[in-house]
Amino acid sequence: MAPPSAGPCTCSSGENPPENHESSCVYRRKLDPPPPPLASDLRSETDWEKLRRCISASGKGFVIGAGIKGGLAAFSILARLRSRKLSAASSSFLKAGIVSDREALAAALKETIRYGLFLGTFAGTFVCVDECIAALGGHDRTARWRSLLAGAIAGPSMLLTGPNTQHTSLAIYILMRAAVLASRCGIKSKRFGHICKPLTWSHGDIFLMCLASSQILSAYILKQESLPSSYKSFLNKHGGKDPVILHGIKEIASNEPFTNLAGIEKYYKTMGVDVKLDPKMKVPCPIVHGDQSCSGHVVSFLQQAYRRALPVYLPVYLIPALIVHRQDLLKRPYTILAKGLLGTARSSLFLSVYCSSAWMWTCLLFRIFKRCNIPMVAMGTFPPGLALSIEKKSRRIEISLYCTARAIESFFSCLFDAGYFPQLKKLKRADVVIFSISTAIIMHCYAQEREVFRSKYLNVLDWVFGVPPSCEKHD
Repeated sequence: MAPPSAGPCTCSSGENPPENHESSCVYRRKLDPPPPPLASDLRSETDWEKLRRCISASGKGFVIGAGIKGGLAAFSILARLRSRKLSAASSSFLKAGIVSDREALAAALKETIRYGLFLGTFAGTFVCVDECIAALGGHDRTARWRSLLAGAIAGPSMLLTGPNTQHTSLAIYILMRAAVLASRCGIKSKRFGHICKPLTWSHGDIFLMCLASSQILSAYILKQESLPSSYKSFLNKHGGKDPVILHGIKEIASNEPFTNLAGIEKYYKTMGVDVKLDPKMKVPCPIVHGDQSCSGHVVSFLQQAYRRALPVYLPVYLIPALIVHRQDLLKRPYTILAKGLLGTARSSLFLSVYCSSAWMWTCLLFRIFKRCNIPMVAMGTFPPGLALSIEKKSRRIEISLYCTARAIESFFSCLFDAGYFPQLKKLKRADVVIFSISTAIIMHCYAQEREVFRSKYLNVLDWVFGVPPSCEKHD
């Protein structure tokens, strides 16, 4: 008699069952494939995978945003503490410095959390919208436009960095990145390939840097208020000149009477240099470098600029090494660290040569033409962009796009101040609109035109968002 759990036996053949019928059926059941899972089980598993992807993207986005912003803030605070320690003259100054440093630390922590929430929300929103559209409209039917819409919807997450905080520079930079990706798509397109052909010029990045340099450095000397405050502080530090000196150059270039030559002389006296400036001078070299010769000033400035540049590029190479090369860092740490140190030295040389050559070229033109005016300043600040050739090829386009974004912002700010395009001033958050359009283009390229990305950026995007389902399907 068969056990109660065995149930009736139905053999596939119509023949009489063999003598050892029970053993034969058990053997048949072992050979038969297991029954397929129920549709509800598959749906539940798929839904859980989608939810996991959304949560994972949000968490990884937060880590990247907080890591980058927090790392830069940490280096900034360390540099601040070091400068305070070196320049402290009394205990009361130190006491005031402690309070100020606490405020700076609190502000840095708040910014770190805000940027983490910004990128975490952006990543989570994109994945959630992408998955919802695919579930409602069909995966294949929505593949061509789903990421475009999801990227645009995720764009307003920029507001999490602060409702009153404008990010025009960041928005323009992301727009430039989107334009580069779109141009790469156009180059390989049969319809637009001939139009985008000039974009394949091998030295276009250096030419773009020269154009950006002309606007940025001219604004640094003549109209600093057109530059973002953080970038203005960066230029003031690495430009290596006191504001009173820049003001004197601005007055002579604008053909205005000098208002503070005594202040310039007093500044040089604090540096141990006794200079007497002529109010009728036509060339501002004595204002720029005191009693030094033009060539001597370039050599001494280059050495000082290199020491200022080194702390800037340490986090630029250290933080990406921890994120992009996190796996290789454990396998070959010395190789990765050696490349980081070499990149830091090389990029520091680029920045120091860029800044020192700006003063070299302007002094050279002033000496040749025996005058100083605004067109002369614009001409003298164009060649320093050639210093970008010191950087390796893969970084040139990044730097040129970053500087071009700053130059565009400064250029339009000058136009607005001159009374042009007054209607554009009415847009409250144009940065959010620009950012949303840009992220829509970038995320569309990520899902549909992955070959236009460099591998290191594609690895980071895959780590955060997960490989797009449309790509997984065809792998």
